[in-house]
Amino acid sequence: MKILSFNVNGLRAIMNKDFMNFLSEYNPDILGIQETKLQEAQIPTEIKNLSNYHIYWSFANRKGYSGTALFSKSQPKSVSYNIGDDRFDGEGRIIQAEYEDFILFNIYFPNGQMNDERLQYKLAFYEQFLLHVEKLKKAGKNIIVIGDFNTAHKEIDLSHPKENVKFSGFLPIEREWIDKFLSNGYVDTFRHFDSSPQKYSWWTYRMGARERNIGWRIDYCFTNIEFLSKIKNAFILNDVFGSDHCPVGIELY
Repeated sequence: MKILSFNVNGLRAIMNKDFMNFLSEYNPDILGIQETKLQEAQIPTEIKNLSNYHIYWSFANRKGYSGTALFSKSQPKSVSYNIGDDRFDGEGRIIQAEYEDFILFNIYFPNGQMNDERLQYKLAFYEQFLLHVEKLKKAGKNIIVIGDFNTAHKEIDLSHPKENVKFSGFLPIEREWIDKFLSNGYVDTFRHFDSSPQKYSWWTYRMGARERNIGWRIDYCFTNIEFLSKIKNAFILNDVFGSDHCPVGIELY
């Protein structure tokens, strides 16, 4: 089984940049996308006409903002769109899908760069997510989390760590939360398989950053330690264009 995560930075925009060819070529069993930036009435016809996927949407109340979608070849046992706190229900950031062997979360975590209020919102979202997912894990569920976390974890995960340590996305308090998350029994699957530097999933559109590989790794696939033996591989598809992010993914046995 192949599971992919892709922040598309606008689904309607990326439809003009070979998104359907990407979907056909990589043929994921499950695809989580973030930053769809649309409402239900704006879903592209080509997506509506897909017959080989069950598709689930979480729309933001604010038009042209945030939003997530989940494409799944097999129908989940259940799907929900919240993490138990109504502060986070209006931005379309969460899709939780339960399958036979695991619960998958496709999440677009908040960006804290705008101001301190949004940083606190991001940190509160992180904490509520951990509370929510821990209840499920303690109930015996295996967990897979895919999405844009909007934080680079270690210095190896961005090109210029020293220059960015005072900016949201690489603040110590944000990185400490990822440490906390991992200490609760979760694994960064990509780093489990690949410890090499200069592996990124996001590049600013400015200054030819992608061509120069001046980037950040902020898109992840996590799983609980108990399920790690089911993960065959984890990867970054940095040859896929169309967004300022590229897809990341895992393959299950």
